Amino acid sequence: MEDTLPPCPECAGEYTYEMGALMVCPSCAYEWAPTADSAGEDPGVVGDGVVKDAVGNILADGDTVTVVKTLKVKGSPTGIKSGTKVRNIRLVQGVGDHDIDCKVDGIGPMQLKSSVVKKV
Repeated sequence: MEDTLPPCPECAGEYTYEMGALMVCPSCAYEWAPTADSAGEDPGVVGDGVVKDAVGNILADGDTVTVVKTLKVKGSPTGIKSGTKVRNIRLVQGVGDHDIDCKVDGIGPMQLKSSVVKKV
């Protein structure tokens, strides 16, 4: 059984180990997140900028999506209920962890996470 871990990017030390979602070098105490194929990154965004929904479908501008869980919205007594359709989404990058810009009927313009929607 050969399970090799990558060397430290700071000091090239070979005795790295995993600590939760991070890799740690005992020589220089440097901590880093593993590369793009790890589970520690945002599940909605793939390394090349492709945005995926909650079930793994690739999203694009203009798609129609359905909200898969009830969401609380500040200032709204009801929020967004599970099953609400959102039409004509726009994908945005670099706005925290919210990567969908849209207009929800009855609520107004807002941003959603790709992990709470499913492509129709």
